[in-house]
Amino acid sequence: MDDISHAEMILVIGSNTTEQHPLVSTRIFEALSKGAELYVVDPRKIRLTDFAHGYAPIEPGANLPMINAMLHVIIEENLIDRSFIESRTENYEEMKESVKDCTPEWAESISKVPAETIRQFARKYATTDKAMIIFTMGVTQQTTAVKSIRALANLAMITNHVGRPSTGINPLRGQNNVQGAGDMGALPDFLPGYQRPELPETKERFTKIWGDFSCLRGNNMMQMFDLIDEGTMKAAYIIGENPVLSDPDQKHTIHCLEKVPFLVVQDIFLTETAEFADVVLPAASFLERDGTYTNTDRRVQMINKVIEPIGNSKPDWEIILEVMKRIGMEVNYQNTSEIMDEINEATDIYGGITHDRISEVGIQWPCPNKEHPGTPILHVDEFTRGKGLFTVNDFEFLGDQRSEEFPFILTTGRVTHQYHTGTMTRKVWTLALEYPKGFVEIHSKDAEELGIKDHQPIRITSARGSIVAPAMITNRINEKTLFVPFHFAESPANRLTGQNLDPIINIPALKVSAVRIEVE
Repeated sequence: MDDISHAEMILVIGSNTTEQHPLVSTRIFEALSKGAELYVVDPRKIRLTDFAHGYAPIEPGANLPMINAMLHVIIEENLIDRSFIESRTENYEEMKESVKDCTPEWAESISKVPAETIRQFARKYATTDKAMIIFTMGVTQQTTAVKSIRALANLAMITNHVGRPSTGINPLRGQNNVQGAGDMGALPDFLPGYQRPELPETKERFTKIWGDFSCLRGNNMMQMFDLIDEGTMKAAYIIGENPVLSDPDQKHTIHCLEKVPFLVVQDIFLTETAEFADVVLPAASFLERDGTYTNTDRRVQMINKVIEPIGNSKPDWEIILEVMKRIGMEVNYQNTSEIMDEINEATDIYGGITHDRISEVGIQWPCPNKEHPGTPILHVDEFTRGKGLFTVNDFEFLGDQRSEEFPFILTTGRVTHQYHTGTMTRKVWTLALEYPKGFVEIHSKDAEELGIKDHQPIRITSARGSIVAPAMITNRINEKTLFVPFHFAESPANRLTGQNLDPIINIPALKVSAVRIEVE
């Protein structure tokens, strides 16, 4: 995080940083106070654009063409770092060939970002010594998610903006312990420490710790709901997740939750999803448990219990332990420190991180042993795979597009005073004063053409369903583009979003849905 404060150029793409990662945004403002320049790519004029030296009002879903065009400019104008490319990377010529026709004019025809703006962004990024990229779900929740991130990696490698202070590609995670959950194997294709289950050495390692077990690739969220719908998956155990409001195509999600023969939900409140559960397991909040969180820069930090769990609630690890015992598993952790000891044994990246070492200040992984200080910057001398791999990322339209029936594109996101599906924040009356209900942002020109007044209820309809929300007329969003926050059960944005997926990792395109609007 500290590196952000010392950057000289910051490219923010698909991240409403001031509203969703306010502590990170303070680092950005600190860098600006030292003379850094800020460049923002977003379909909305988010607050960061008021401080930006360049703004690209991009079409939702068009990140990849713009990034490829930036690569084209950097190569054509010989702004590359050839020494770094030759010594630290491979497959450069193939990538170069793939973007030779990706001119800024071509990208403008898709992204609506002026060609000269693309050139400006590319030149500034390539010619600044300490330039970094910050992105979030505005990049990942699209059908080109993986390709876009790989293209950003191409951008960083071609200019030697990786493995050095105040450079790199910096994804801001959506919640406080998303990073830690992924580190611990809460992913369908990895065991803890990002170890691949299909490798013999991985199975051997975990068999020694856990005993013999099925070491197979799992299913992601979208696949699991499909398996429920097919009748193949007979039970679901949902922990700290509210898919009724967060997953795409709400109608399909509810259908699956009603269909699954046995549903367990573990959460701190009775969420919209918990209402469909056969069993609800009451979990304790962060104030009522010990453990660790791993934040967006891989820093593992202690959390300490302030009060005892209220009512019948228990910390998540204790609930899971009780479930394991009841299905016949022999486990006997006494506390979270013992769990961390097992993590040390199971993963190299956490090998030297103990509760004692992080009792006062966190440590950034990888930290392979107890003498290691942690790793603030990744890829300093080499990449995880050895040499960095340039990739070919051709663009193609997938999923929703504007049409005569659905002439608008809807993008979804969050607002300052609410968080995700509102499980906690909507129960705080002071926050409700700021954003008591949902709304739909619409450009003033579109509102005028349709005769829509500010705060007037309007119906937004997609191929999946419709909602009603008051209009919020603004000039801070692209024309023919709408924005709806997804916190509000009364006007659930995910009733409109569909199951258009990134074909590589199956992440849904929550940022791009074709819709129409009507006055109520």
